[in-house]
Amino acid sequence: MNPGVQDEYGPMAQRMSELARNVPGYISHKGFVAEDGERVTIVEFESEEALERWRVDPDHRVAKRYGFESFFSEFKFQICSVIRERVWPVRTRPDSPE
Repeated sequence: MNPGVQDEYGPMAQRMSELARNVPGYISHKGFVAEDGERVTIVEFESEEALERWRVDPDHRVAKRYGFESFFSEFKFQICSVIRERVWPVRTRPDSPE
């Protein structure tokens, strides 16, 4: 992220988060910041059609352009498919410390 833009970035990121949640087919999203400042956001949609609705959303398009021009020194996005997903609940053992 470019220096001095955090005050502008925060509210816009929050607005995009709200917009994404309202796209039909939205599943979830998460954001991560690495120690070096790199930011990664993962947004999950149930179909390519839902992703396309998000991609062409007018407010999202404006925010992306602003990100290219003002917020970030580098911008990369990837569109991926889940090949396999497995999730197991973790149970607390009676003898494990809390």
